[in-house]
Amino acid sequence: MIETAQAFGVDIGGSGIKGAPVDLEKGDFAEPRLKILTPEVSTPEAVGAIVKQLLDHFEVPADAPVGIAFPAPIKPGKPLDFMANLDQSWIGVDVQKCFSDACGRPVTVVNDADAAGLAEVQYGAAKGQDGLVIATTLGTGIGTALIYNGVLIPNSELGHLELLKGKGDAEKYAAASIREKESLGYKRWAKRLTKYYGLMEHYFNPDLFVVGGGVSRMSEKFLPYIDIKTPIVPAKLRNSAGIVGAAYYASTKK
Repeated sequence: MIETAQAFGVDIGGSGIKGAPVDLEKGDFAEPRLKILTPEVSTPEAVGAIVKQLLDHFEVPADAPVGIAFPAPIKPGKPLDFMANLDQSWIGVDVQKCFSDACGRPVTVVNDADAAGLAEVQYGAAKGQDGLVIATTLGTGIGTALIYNGVLIPNSELGHLELLKGKGDAEKYAAASIREKESLGYKRWAKRLTKYYGLMEHYFNPDLFVVGGGVSRMSEKFLPYIDIKTPIVPAKLRNSAGIVGAAYYASTKK
């Protein structure tokens, strides 16, 4: 791992596992990331072996903080009770212990939406913002992160707020995948997003919303039509946010 890197980040997804050394001064990769396809049977053993492979590939020093962004709520020392995007054999596993054992070293695990939100607060669209920031990722579902004065409030699941009475989770009505599935124009989709962000505005009174996910690249097509009082801005780090945020979070735990 080259000298400009102070930590190493891994982002685990249902289709790919990505890792890179991170320059914590710049909030960016110190070397180009490496992506390995997620195993078809994504058991703890199989995924743990790939994370170890990433660490070995970059020759990550034993004393470097290693952070892993993981697609589920994480409570260190407690077993996982829900898994959507990886093999169901993860249920009942202490995720942080699993990866530490697989890698032969201590690692820090954080929810993937929380990692992305932290990256935006430390280096991206919410840098310097006081008060409550709610970062969201609009994709297959809706991921959320709450950061108050730079401190993460972990494992929020605000994509599961009931948005329309009797019609289920907000993400079943307003996620980016729903826009595509129902062939919604961006303005029509923005009306749905107005209901979603308006509900969070009512409950939490945040100081800033940050909107991430792949669709944030086209933010000019829908953000101006979200009619709320709270400032709302597109994410800046995009695909690097999970790796950078995980690395940063691990560095705070050393």
